[in-house]
Amino acid sequence: MRKKFFVGIFSSLLLVDILTKYYTYLYIPKMSWSHPSFPFGGIGIFSNFFGISFSLNHVENLGAPWGIFSAYSSFLFIARLLIIASLIFYVAYFNKIKARQFPLWLIITGAVGNVIDYVVYGHVIDMFHFIFWGYSYPVFNVADSMICSGIVLLILQSLFHRSEPSEMKAS
Repeated sequence: MRKKFFVGIFSSLLLVDILTKYYTYLYIPKMSWSHPSFPFGGIGIFSNFFGISFSLNHVENLGAPWGIFSAYSSFLFIARLLIIASLIFYVAYFNKIKARQFPLWLIITGAVGNVIDYVVYGHVIDMFHFIFWGYSYPVFNVADSMICSGIVLLILQSLFHRSEPSEMKAS
């Protein structure tokens, strides 16, 4: 029952990622820093709400987060596949802490979503654009959110995980 639940959740999250990227590819204008309309030619959702603005923009990302290493997209693709395979292998055979499964599968699902983009479109499609008090945060997608959420959950678990006290040995 629990396995079906996890498969259902992660399949649904992957489907949401695929559909939002497909919708963005078809209907959201590509981001342009020189475009005069709100903000950068995207579709504004809200503007200056306590200093925060949010829009949907179509951005093509050939690299890793924030577009770094975009000149090495083929290498990044292979590296992503190896990381996904390694994580799946770790979860299947080495992970002894059940609480880690959810965040690890979040990371795997997000990574798979971005790999699917690279195969289908030749790049990753990003669409969520926030501006925080004048700072334009890098544009991201649902898969990126899953990866970041999984990493944050793993960090929180490691901070709050209590190791079992060792049994005192008799001298």
